[in-house]
Amino acid sequence: MSKKFLADTIQKSIEITGIGANALAGDIIEAIKSEIVQTGRFTIPDFGAFIVRETPKRTALNPRTGEKVPVKAGATVRFKPSPSLKDAAHTALKKNKRKAAKA
Repeated sequence: MSKKFLADTIQKSIEITGIGANALAGDIIEAIKSEIVQTGRFTIPDFGAFIVRETPKRTALNPRTGEKVPVKAGATVRFKPSPSLKDAAHTALKKNKRKAAKA
């Protein structure tokens, strides 16, 4: 999903200008970011949760040289889908497979 897709959906849904929808989409994205930074988690019911996970310090291999390289500890954001989103995705996958088999 892109910011443009989100803005277009907002514009169609509440019938505002493109500039207003784009600003609203940007504000929504910023609100999600700030919530993740403050609490380490952001949940949308019936969709899923964005969770901050710490990554440990480790040693990796440089694929070009094969040399061992130290990697610093850090953090990443993980998405955990809700059960209803998983069910919807599974149903859509089965439906698309049936369409492909018929064609």
